[in-house]
Amino acid sequence: MCRFGLRLALFLCVPFLYIHAQTGISKSEPSRSIAPAIKLGNSSAVLAGPWRFHTGDDPLWAKANFDDSGWSTLSLTPGVGWTKLGYPGYAGFAWYRLRVNVEGANQQLALKMPSQADDAYQVFVNGSEIGEFGNFTPEHVTAYPALPESFPLPRSIGDGTITMAIPMWMDSATPFISPDAGGLHGPPTLGYASLMRNLVQLDYSAMAHYFGSAYVEGLILLMALLMAVALAYLDPHEEAYGWLALVCLVTLLGLTIVLSVNYTTWLSQTQVVVLGEVVLTQLRVGLWVLFWGYWFRVSKIHRLHWAVWSLVAIMMTGTALVRPPLYGEMVPLEAADYVFPVLIVVKLALGVLLFLVAYFGFKTQKTEGWMAGAAVLLVFVANYQRELRQLHLPVAFSILGFSVQLGLIAMVVSLLVITVMLLRRFIQAQALKEQWKLEIQQAQHVQQVLIPHELPQVEGLTIHSEYRPAREVGGDFFQILPIESTGSVLIIVGDVTGKGLQAGMLVALIVGALRAAVQHSSDPRRILQEVNAQLTERQSASATCLMMCIDRDGTVTIANAGQLPPYHNGIELGMEGALPLGIISEADFAAATLKLQPGDSLMLMSDGIVEAQRENGELFGFDRIRELLDGNATAAEIADAAQAFGQEDDILVLQVRREEVDAPDRMHAPTIAAVPA
Repeated sequence: MCRFGLRLALFLCVPFLYIHAQTGISKSEPSRSIAPAIKLGNSSAVLAGPWRFHTGDDPLWAKANFDDSGWSTLSLTPGVGWTKLGYPGYAGFAWYRLRVNVEGANQQLALKMPSQADDAYQVFVNGSEIGEFGNFTPEHVTAYPALPESFPLPRSIGDGTITMAIPMWMDSATPFISPDAGGLHGPPTLGYASLMRNLVQLDYSAMAHYFGSAYVEGLILLMALLMAVALAYLDPHEEAYGWLALVCLVTLLGLTIVLSVNYTTWLSQTQVVVLGEVVLTQLRVGLWVLFWGYWFRVSKIHRLHWAVWSLVAIMMTGTALVRPPLYGEMVPLEAADYVFPVLIVVKLALGVLLFLVAYFGFKTQKTEGWMAGAAVLLVFVANYQRELRQLHLPVAFSILGFSVQLGLIAMVVSLLVITVMLLRRFIQAQALKEQWKLEIQQAQHVQQVLIPHELPQVEGLTIHSEYRPAREVGGDFFQILPIESTGSVLIIVGDVTGKGLQAGMLVALIVGALRAAVQHSSDPRRILQEVNAQLTERQSASATCLMMCIDRDGTVTIANAGQLPPYHNGIELGMEGALPLGIISEADFAAATLKLQPGDSLMLMSDGIVEAQRENGELFGFDRIRELLDGNATAAEIADAAQAFGQEDDILVLQVRREEVDAPDRMHAPTIAAVPA
């Protein structure tokens, strides 16, 4: 509602009779006071008193004819509770009573209660209850944060004496939360029901001006939450997005609670304290520290988690001890003298931790610069308003009639800055991802050239291959190089260290070196020695490799550098072990020869077969390989079995069979001759 509308509504409420006695307390009075007269035309009456007041609780005090002349008297002043009117520290039940004589009432009357009251109350008129704010049972009282309320009087009540009795109940912790707590924080107003409803609407309008900026904050938080969730979905590897989403969600929940309790009674006062102050407020500070830890990619993030959650747990526990329902009931009042200093120190420790994370983040990642520094400072201001207020710094402003908190300004600006930073990092990540994708495509193209899809036809041999890379670019490789001048063929299988793009590029290097060496030699051992020398010079480049040369007559010469030995007719060849390529420059490699008879086969495979692994850690192993070979499994069947078992590494299977001329015994033991060095 605009300022002019507010003034107009107030103008319609006057003239009124403001009944006012001396502000203060009279501890005794010799006789019952005379009920003041109220003449109602188009007016309302602000019932400032003096009211009769008595601590304690007795249902008889609600009766209209109860003699309250022995009670104390006090006048109700806006913003002042009974704590400042002579009853400091008192909590529990207390009653207010007042008699008035009404004249000229020609419509239904209503009693509007003050917008602020601690903590719950009932309203009795002429001995009958007309309403309550809170939930009163014989065993317990449930209080809600105060709201503007008006209660219509029975239509039978008009002119004449009206006796009002208001029992109040205040939680024992409330006096220590608010210094002027206690009962009614202002006088009730008596008038026509329609007018009282308008006054209630005016109170809600004033609240809307006070909390109007909170709706702006909520909208910005919701937008930031949706953006963070979207970025986390699009780029799940950047964990900072998810933590910012948690920060926004927790802050939005806290803001929702604040707004809901100022317009509804969905949550009791205890629930508001537990959810808002004990849990969400402390959780929000901790989540902000963790967000910045992930944003700056702190190396020992688990230690930061341990520190943050320890401090947050202390904050939650300490806050719960000095808030209802524990404080004043299960926790002695004196405990606040020790708990509050601890809470201040712990919360400041979280602030120090926030700045330490930012400091080390600036040292390791200087790309964000002043933008990240400004955002961290604004986050600190948004979460430490109470501490800034204690330093007598201005934390509240009025803009266009709306009350705006410094914390709100800091929160909104920090989210805007962080949004820019998030989008900037996301765009950079996407550009880097596109660059990596292009490089991987190029490496795949190179690998497709190096690993043949169509195997060459070699007279007298049948060759089958199965290659299943574990990633986009694999580390296993094989080459089949016919030598036209002699009619023999060189077959090479290997596995480079690592996976992905780096492995693919190393495969390209090794295959290129092997092809170059084959130009002037067909001896597998000599070729491996030459390639080994080249890899040793590069350092940090190693690979296992097995190379064999098959002549026209079936003679096979094999040299091995750390690769699994081949299987001849299902039986593993016994070969001496040797180091992989690229480890030692003068390394020697195991070599052997055998005769491949017509119908014989050689099965070569990478360690990706043996090392296939189930989720429980069970390996595929050599026994399963022997079972498959005993059943005359093909290369494709072996690769399928290992892949279904649980592929962990690149899978390569190469089967070479010499074409049959007749039908010899295929299970004879191979004859292996060592090749002299």
